[in-house]
Amino acid sequence: MTSRRTHVLIGTAVLLGIVAFWPECLVAHGVSHRDAAFVRSVTGAVPAPFMYLGAKHMVTGYDHLLFLVGVIFFLYRTTDVVKYVSLFTLGHSVTLLLGVLANVPANAYVIDAVIGLSAVYKGFENIGGFDRVFGYRPDARLAVVVFGLFHGFGLATKLQELALPQQGLLVNLVSFNVGVEIGQGLALMGVLIALTVWRRRPGFLHNAFGTNTMLMAGGFILMGYQLVGYVVNR
Repeated sequence: MTSRRTHVLIGTAVLLGIVAFWPECLVAHGVSHRDAAFVRSVTGAVPAPFMYLGAKHMVTGYDHLLFLVGVIFFLYRTTDVVKYVSLFTLGHSVTLLLGVLANVPANAYVIDAVIGLSAVYKGFENIGGFDRVFGYRPDARLAVVVFGLFHGFGLATKLQELALPQQGLLVNLVSFNVGVEIGQGLALMGVLIALTVWRRRPGFLHNAFGTNTMLMAGGFILMGYQLVGYVVNR
């Protein structure tokens, strides 16, 4: 137990150190000035560039990846991985498309705080927190869909800020979403390979608690940053 707590404390200290010296890292899925300028300059449907931007956005959007790592952490069967990732994809695809096309208003700080909460939730579930504290475990499939909706809305708020040209909007949005799925697949492939190798080692279950606790710590840090941003920018 002492060793486990030591690992958790060290990991949390590393996270806090990164935040202290590189606070920009908390803006997990911002859009670079160069990409934003390109998006605003396009006229008509340009699927290939938007597909690339979607893939890039997901690969660098570690707040989304934190949640997905938690989702697949204890999934050993390929069918289960595909099922849960598909549920997440369904959720975020719906709100990404509808959020931009219908221009649904939302505060980006609040949405991103919920995205941080999703990582906390999944880490807490993985360490058996719901069973220990509340005596029950929520439906994991429903949770993935609901948080997927918020993750998609987070992407939508970033695209809304860019004021995308209406000409070719639907094609460009669908292409962006396809790119997101490609980036998500590539990132998860790397995570699954790493998890598969780690699971074969005797220390996997021993260190799983600490890893998921650090996942929760990362989610809490993201939440705090976004909530402070909400208060400051009201």
